[in-house]
Amino acid sequence: MTGELLKTYSKDKSVLIITKRTKPKPSIAYNTYWKFAAERQNIFFKRFHGESYPWTKDEILNQYKFTNVYRATDRVSQYLINNVIYKGSQKPEEVFFRILLFKIFNRISTWEVLEYELGKISFKDYSFNRYDKVLSEVMYNSIPIYSAAYIMASGRSTFGYERKHQNHLRLIELMIKEKVPYKLLNCKSMSLAYNLLHSYPTIGDFLAYQYVTDINYSKLTNFTEMEFVKAGPGARDGIVKCFKDFCGYSFEDIIHLMVENQEQEFERLNLDFKNLWGRKLQLIDCQNIFCEVDKYSRVAHPEIEGLSNRTRIKQKYKKQQNDSIEYFFPPKWNIKI
Repeated sequence: MTGELLKTYSKDKSVLIITKRTKPKPSIAYNTYWKFAAERQNIFFKRFHGESYPWTKDEILNQYKFTNVYRATDRVSQYLINNVIYKGSQKPEEVFFRILLFKIFNRISTWEVLEYELGKISFKDYSFNRYDKVLSEVMYNSIPIYSAAYIMASGRSTFGYERKHQNHLRLIELMIKEKVPYKLLNCKSMSLAYNLLHSYPTIGDFLAYQYVTDINYSKLTNFTEMEFVKAGPGARDGIVKCFKDFCGYSFEDIIHLMVENQEQEFERLNLDFKNLWGRKLQLIDCQNIFCEVDKYSRVAHPEIEGLSNRTRIKQKYKKQQNDSIEYFFPPKWNIKI
């Protein structure tokens, strides 16, 4: 990894001063980041080609559950793209409604029970009482409706309901009432779209970045994933483990450096990284890899402490009976499988 040139001006703005910025100082986990990315991507392609388990000699990867290297290839993202975004009306408010409804719960089973009980998911036919009734009944049967991947604020202080899902339904209603789908159409950058989403109750830094990334899979926006990034809590943990000294770089600066240096780092370590049918790692992917390397390092490098001081990986890998996915990506990416 190389440093970068830092451009500043003198106090009177008359002189441009160029200095070389000291590059962040990596730890032993820095090389682990690239090795993890290459091996986890190898596993993805072995599964894609129908090879039998085990797909790796890495015992940590065999034993524990890790997300794919490319965010858009994970099961939940693929379900969102395949079954939520591009199935149904492409009117802005309809696409937005489906994406937010799915992503707030981020659980495939919740979407499927809503479809089973209510039929086609559509804002045109939406009723707070009907959706609330279905979700309340699922909860009454002690079945979770939210994914454990995100910690969702309840929204009770804003909307006043006892149950979290009721407040979130009202949040979606408010955003559509205030024309957020159409405001997104007019956003000139991902950061502006992020700020728009972030301005609404219960949507913090991490969720705003996740939501804008999901919305960007649709036709509502057309931002490059190389434009903007926000480091989530897990990514910050991973970054702290991979670098002994940031040398003044922010978490987001470091994610940018990983993207910019990916090819030379794979080459330096003699790693054969197979990208996503020609698509290089994007900012969201490198952010995501830091989350997974944080977990991986709890076993591989237990001596390195992160911000959260977590010491074990909770989820063991369990092979699903129906493990196959028919991969589909946003048409604007022009990925040919």
